[in-house]
Amino acid sequence: MNEEIREDIITPALAARIAATFDREPPQHDARQGVHWCLCTPDAMTANLGQDGHPTGKGGFLPRSPLPRRMWAASEVEFLRPLRVGAVVERRSTVVNTAEKSGGSGQLMFVTVEHEVRCGGEMAVREKQTIVYREAATSESGQSEEMSFPKPDPSRGDGWAWQRAITPTTPLLFRYSALTFNSHRIHYDLLYARSEEAYPGLVVHGPLMASLLLDLCDRQMGSNRLAFFAFRAKSPAFVNEPLLLVGKPGAGEIELAVLGGDGRAVMAANARVECPSGATRPQLRGRTPV
Repeated sequence: MNEEIREDIITPALAARIAATFDREPPQHDARQGVHWCLCTPDAMTANLGQDGHPTGKGGFLPRSPLPRRMWAASEVEFLRPLRVGAVVERRSTVVNTAEKSGGSGQLMFVTVEHEVRCGGEMAVREKQTIVYREAATSESGQSEEMSFPKPDPSRGDGWAWQRAITPTTPLLFRYSALTFNSHRIHYDLLYARSEEAYPGLVVHGPLMASLLLDLCDRQMGSNRLAFFAFRAKSPAFVNEPLLLVGKPGAGEIELAVLGGDGRAVMAANARVECPSGATRPQLRGRTPV
């Protein structure tokens, strides 16, 4: 069973940079939810990066795969207590499952990683992350993923109580890549994204969009209110494409989504404000794996 343990510190400067990335004031005591994605980040040597900018696996704990393209497909996160600014954080990451499948886009390899994040020695965040490895892009796959984006249709937000329009910019993608020490070239190298992975533009990070949904909840309800959050990527989003962050509070559960400029679902998510002892974790309903 592959495992790694990393430590980090939520310094006031780091907390301020994360807040600035999302146009928020820096937190004084407790960091906002989602900050754990910017902590205990990979630190592979530059010489050990592949052509795509991802670590090649040498010296890492993730299993090696012959499939070259990697994406963060989904996560389920339990928030047990806030992460305090200035505190020492430890993350234990364990590969708990690998599975190979064949789908419409070719061969796939799913890797499930469980993360346990402790703050000051106390369990603060638990996460189950799904990573998907895919075959190399082809002209055909590029045509299926490349799409035109018409002007945003305001009616696509109908039925959603919470709405926030945002257009991810190149500086936003750069800042999030820097915060997470993510050197995947699809997020900053336009020529590579187009010529090698057949995308029409720079790709918005999955956890960045998930963080924007957490920020939407924070703006609507206040900080550190969620006990559970789950997201699944549905289709890629690209730089300078208008997006709509939406939410629909229900009985103890919040349905969330990121909608593209053409109304398609880019990300599906849900959240729970409180999770009583013995309650069943909410799951994404009616969703299919990417």
